[in-house]
Amino acid sequence: MRWFYSLLWWVSLPLVLLRLWWRGRKEPGYRQHIAERLGFYDGPAPVVDGRLVWLHAVSVGETRAAEPLIRELLDVFPDCALLLTHMTPTGRAAGRELYAKYGERLHQVYLPYDTGWMVKRFLRHFTPRLCILMETEVWPNLIAQCNAHQVPVALVNARLSERSLARAGRFGGLLQQAAQGIAFIAAQTEADAERLRKAGAASVEVTGNIKFDVCPTPAMLDAGAAMHTRFGSRRVLLCASTREGEETLILDALAEAPLGEALLVLVPRHPQRFDDVAREIEARGLTYRRRSSLGYEVPPDVQVVLGDSMGEMFAYYVAADLAFIGGSLLPLGGQNLIEACAVGTPVLIGEHTFNFAAVSNDAVTEGAAIRVQDATAMLQQAAALLADDDTRRAMGMRAREYALQHRGATARTVWLLAPLLG
Repeated sequence: MRWFYSLLWWVSLPLVLLRLWWRGRKEPGYRQHIAERLGFYDGPAPVVDGRLVWLHAVSVGETRAAEPLIRELLDVFPDCALLLTHMTPTGRAAGRELYAKYGERLHQVYLPYDTGWMVKRFLRHFTPRLCILMETEVWPNLIAQCNAHQVPVALVNARLSERSLARAGRFGGLLQQAAQGIAFIAAQTEADAERLRKAGAASVEVTGNIKFDVCPTPAMLDAGAAMHTRFGSRRVLLCASTREGEETLILDALAEAPLGEALLVLVPRHPQRFDDVAREIEARGLTYRRRSSLGYEVPPDVQVVLGDSMGEMFAYYVAADLAFIGGSLLPLGGQNLIEACAVGTPVLIGEHTFNFAAVSNDAVTEGAAIRVQDATAMLQQAAALLADDDTRRAMGMRAREYALQHRGATARTVWLLAPLLG
């Protein structure tokens, strides 16, 4: 089965590279470092006393979520360096911004495509002592090559939905074989652990969700406070990490469920869509400003601020009075609501949160979040909460308490990873 999987990779590789070049029209980063995606690298990664830890964080979300793990690994193992791999230019840019402080102890490259030959070149070039995959990144050839080169593989902050488990079953023994090649899995919840065992994983421990250990820096808190000052005295609804199609629903619903004097801040998840969303706002005749061109204060006639900046999500949450978490109005699986809760911002979510089912359901149960049926219901609920300071503040306090109660996953994970480093 893995032989057939590898053949499909080689057959589709020209189309994969063509798509890469096509995506580079809007996001030039996709046209950079293409050789790395094929397993060719210019220089070696930093190695301290010969020990290199390799951590794969596919895109922005995983790169940001890995921050407490990276910090803890480099603190606990001062004789190690870290190689951070990505698959998207936005993930790589986020890593460059977040981890520049580690200097030569941290190096970034793209992970090669999952063919045995390319992964083998990668492993021979960097010779890592340990491979750490984040959340759902199970690649059959990567794991097989790591096993062949005696590089132990760990899957951390792991999650697996029922939908993904059913999908894995359709691939015969391919993913089961890959799961059996993982030396250690740190699962977010007991339900995730049970599904991972059904998928074929052997060594699974429940450590909790590392994302609860992500904390805003003082600089980001200051940036959020400054942003709040620019918004003036108006209440602010943040629609964070919205996905394609959701902005249309929200902007259309705004006519049926207006926010009154409140300001709507709309932050698309993918930067290549900033201009498309700007055109949608203009098409509805709404007065708006871009985050990148905000003056000292948002004029009172502005109805929408388009968040066209990267790496500022904590600042947006600090500046907002209420946050809707995108990816949940349409069947896209939702996005992470933990960052909003961590700074005490109450949360609204849609019906579709299957990728973050546990944290979403727990947040609703704890009174930190409210689930809404559609965009109109979301704006109606937002208007009610923005007009009720006491209820909203109490909800924000519960959000903060919920985030604090679930910290500690990073320390548990690193303690269990230690034996794999030898």
